Amino acid sequence: MGIFSRLKTLLSSNVNDAISKAEKPEKMLNQLLIDMNEQLIESKKAVALAIADEKKLERETQNQLDLATEWERKAMTAVRAGKDDLAREALLRKQEYEAHYLEYKKQWDAQKTSVNSLKEALRELQNKIEEAQRKKNLLVARAKRAEAQQKIQSTMSGMAGNKTAFEAFDRMAAKVDQMEAQAEAAKELEDFSADSSLEKRFAELEKSDASADKLLADLKEKMKALPDKS
Repeated sequence: MGIFSRLKTLLSSNVNDAISKAEKPEKMLNQLLIDMNEQLIESKKAVALAIADEKKLERETQNQLDLATEWERKAMTAVRAGKDDLAREALLRKQEYEAHYLEYKKQWDAQKTSVNSLKEALRELQNKIEEAQRKKNLLVARAKRAEAQQKIQSTMSGMAGNKTAFEAFDRMAAKVDQMEAQAEAAKELEDFSADSSLEKRFAELEKSDASADKLLADLKEKMKALPDKS
């Protein structure tokens, strides 16, 4: 189980160091996944060695059992041949290999238990890494949103603290309003002048017509007073 303790210590160290810096969340997460996968590979190698040891113990255990069985068969052969002394020697050998078998089986059982625990821990580790891989994109998106919000807030705070630009903008708006008002006033005066000139011309025309009528009427009256020369 030591391999997983080392992995946990390494990941905790990397995470704490990366989070304390946290300048590039995406880069940090990618590096963490790389570290996790590298340690996963090393853990798989360690588990594979443990499985190999378990298989070796299994073979040796079976070998000791086979030898015990073989010496028991030889003892039976000796008994059938009437050679009890050889049968006793064979049974002592059988007893020796049975003891070896029991010792190897004890080690094999312990190794099987250890290997099963390592396999389960390895599966759990692999599942967690796969889950981290799935979460990475979501975490990166959240980090980018947070970064964008921070930039906007920083910009707004900076602009709020500097009123000069806003005041200049307001003064320019007021100046444009004044220019528009002056232009409208000038147009109104121009229109008024045009109307006044037109009315004056018609008044002079009417005055001229009235004078001409009076002169004509006076002439006619004067002519009536003159002697008829016809």
